[in-house]
Amino acid sequence: MLRSPAGVEDRLVVPEEMDSILAQLEQSGLATWIRESGVLYGYPLILFLHTLGLSTLAGLSTAIDLRLLGIGRAIPLKSLEKTFVLMWTGLALTAATGSLLFISDAQKHASNPAFFLKLFFVLLAVTALALTWTRVFRGPHSGKIVATLSLVCWFGALSAGRLMAYVAEFVL
Repeated sequence: MLRSPAGVEDRLVVPEEMDSILAQLEQSGLATWIRESGVLYGYPLILFLHTLGLSTLAGLSTAIDLRLLGIGRAIPLKSLEKTFVLMWTGLALTAATGSLLFISDAQKHASNPAFFLKLFFVLLAVTALALTWTRVFRGPHSGKIVATLSLVCWFGALSAGRLMAYVAEFVL
């Protein structure tokens, strides 16, 4: 549990009912298998696929964002339209594998502020992606503000996701 210098607890409080649900998720056969099987097609493969989906989604989104901000003006914006199918596929893969990773250690993740920060930034980044599709590729807008928001959000999501392991050490 994080403690401020004054000794005040600084931890996300999970209500008892929610804690019970999280414990049931974590104790399910699937979650136990993911966490404890020790096989390469368990946790390591799920984590790899999560990384693959997220890097596809964030990487292609970043390429479009940079193009909207003026980098690579020689690349026709219309040619990047085809990448949306890959990005939505990356989002689906990331959501599916992220759910599996969450249930494997649900109580720990649900008490980790970095986890919720990551989800917040991902939600904003995906919203920015949808706005890019509707306002830039299907509308008349230049997309510079949305592109900037998207880049900030992907940076925030990736940073918060990486910090989850370190924040967890201090949150009991």
